[in-house]
Amino acid sequence: MGLVFCAAMQIPVPDPRHTGSDRARANFRLAARLSLGFVALIWLIPLLGWGLELERFGVRPRELIGLPGILVAPLLHLDFNHLIANSLPLLVLGTAILHIYPYAAFRVLPAVYFGPGIVVWSFGKAGVHIGASGLVYGLASYIFVAGLIRRDRRAIAASLLVAFMYGALVWGVLPINPAVSWETHLAAALIGVFLAITLRHRDNPPHVRYSWEGQTDDAGETDEADETDEAGETEKTDEHERIDDSDSQTRH
Repeated sequence: MGLVFCAAMQIPVPDPRHTGSDRARANFRLAARLSLGFVALIWLIPLLGWGLELERFGVRPRELIGLPGILVAPLLHLDFNHLIANSLPLLVLGTAILHIYPYAAFRVLPAVYFGPGIVVWSFGKAGVHIGASGLVYGLASYIFVAGLIRRDRRAIAASLLVAFMYGALVWGVLPINPAVSWETHLAAALIGVFLAITLRHRDNPPHVRYSWEGQTDDAGETDEADETDEAGETEKTDEHERIDDSDSQTRH
């Protein structure tokens, strides 16, 4: 029983032929470039729109004029301090999810981009909601929860990194600061948690398979085959005995 428990608790080692391959390194570079490209975009927008007060195009809850904000609010920021606060987390978390969870990323990113805006437009407090912090909260919650429920060393390492670097984000989902859109943060975090649970069986890398694991499986199959053969021979013996008994009864 103790051996079974230890095997169940063991975290498999990712196959280095997959995680350390040239393709994996190329995917990491691509993930970093895409994340850096998005960060460059949100910096380019205020530079090109200097003095145009683009923040007025954010999400305005329950107002028709605020519907376009669902599309553009994550690209708009109040000032450069707001922009700086979101830039590094977007770069780190974007690279992590695109590299570790390439399949899930194309489902998570649209959900955490558009989902919080829809929720805020429907239920948020009056005002103008802007900023990419919804993306930050959605990605952080996905990576953190995915590492908790997966038996994958890379996922666990990424989860610990998120907890260490961005654990203080949890305060942003509470209505503490009236100038902060906590509704956006909370909606994005819940979406990330839901998707982490829903997509937990995706993006699992192949694991190293040791020789003794194969021997154990073969031994188990051999034992099962032997047991089947023995059971079959026993049944045949019983049938022959019953036939002999019937013959002897007939002769009497």
